[in-house]
Amino acid sequence: MKSYMAKPNEVERKWYVIDAEGKVLGRLASEVAKILSGKNKPIYTPHVDTGDFVIIINADKVVLTGKKLEQKSYKYHTGHPGGLKEVSYERMMKEKPEKAIELAVKGMLPKNSLGRSMYKKLKVYSGPEHNHEAQKPVVYEF
Repeated sequence: MKSYMAKPNEVERKWYVIDAEGKVLGRLASEVAKILSGKNKPIYTPHVDTGDFVIIINADKVVLTGKKLEQKSYKYHTGHPGGLKEVSYERMMKEKPEKAIELAVKGMLPKNSLGRSMYKKLKVYSGPEHNHEAQKPVVYEF
C-alpha cells in the first residue's frame, strides 16, 4: 500500500471562525496551530502546508490562568545596544490583545519558511466583527 503525499496545488482550504471568549490562551493557541498546520485533516503531509485559514474574534476576552496576567511578560530586543524591552501580559491584553494570541500561536508553529506561510493564514480581531464574510467561514467548535 502506498502512502499518500499531498501536493500543494491539490489542497482545499477552508475558513474557520473561532470565538476566543472565555477560552484559555494556551489551549486556544494549540488548537489554532493544529488547524493552521493541517494536522486535523487526514491528508496531513509534514513538508506541505495543508492547513486552513483561521479567524479569531473576541481576542480581548481570552483568559490566562493563575497569576500569569500579572507575572508573565513578553521580552523582545529592538536591535540596538541595550535595547531589551519587556511588556507585561496585563499591559499587552489592555493595549493589543491580538498580539498576545498571535505570539502564542506563532510559538507553536515550525520555525522555518513552512511555519511562516502557516502563520500568514491567521487573522485575529479584538472585537466580535471581522471583514472575511465573503470567504463564508464556518464556526469551529473544540
